[in-house]
Amino acid sequence: MEVLVNDVRKFYSNKLVLNIDKLRFPKGKITGIIGPNGSGKTTLLNIIGGLDREYTGQVIYDGKALTQGIYRNMTLVTQKPYLFRRKVYENIEYPLKIRKVNKQERIKKVQDIIKRFEIEELQDKKAHLLSGGESQKVSLARALVFEPKLLLLDEPTSNIDPESIKIMEREILGFNEETKGTVLIVTHNIEQSKRLCDDVIYLEEGKVGN
Repeated sequence: MEVLVNDVRKFYSNKLVLNIDKLRFPKGKITGIIGPNGSGKTTLLNIIGGLDREYTGQVIYDGKALTQGIYRNMTLVTQKPYLFRRKVYENIEYPLKIRKVNKQERIKKVQDIIKRFEIEELQDKKAHLLSGGESQKVSLARALVFEPKLLLLDEPTSNIDPESIKIMEREILGFNEETKGTVLIVTHNIEQSKRLCDDVIYLEEGKVGN
């Protein structure tokens, strides 16, 4: 999914926090969004993800404005994921259930991604009782299981151990290569952006820098 951001302005009270004339996120590529705290990175991701509608300007997805169909083909993974008070397995299965994927295919997809993320021992645990790093892995697995056309990641590997970061980065790259899904990732980690991204956008004070 190609994403175009045109003349987007976002205010909090009277403060202009996002001021973007034009941005293009190419289809099938991984684009990093970096910049200091308060530069508008999360705000931009929330607007693209359809979670924040209080702005002026346009966000265009494959040549169209946001529709329910487009919305169902994207997902956002936040730094502090919200997981249901159910088993890990049920959390990961949820996006497939609401998209009415048949049961046999659901089982196959969920078991496959649990194995790839190396979280077999977590699948019967209550998701809201997991550690921070475990929650982030489960949240990313839940996002990838339905193969979205647009994957939005807000600091998905912050404050977790190096081995888990390696697994998550491997799965982000694998998802992009296998499905050609577009990925936007906010990260403070310059080395991570070099490992993952085809291109990097720098934001400062709500504007795209050089």
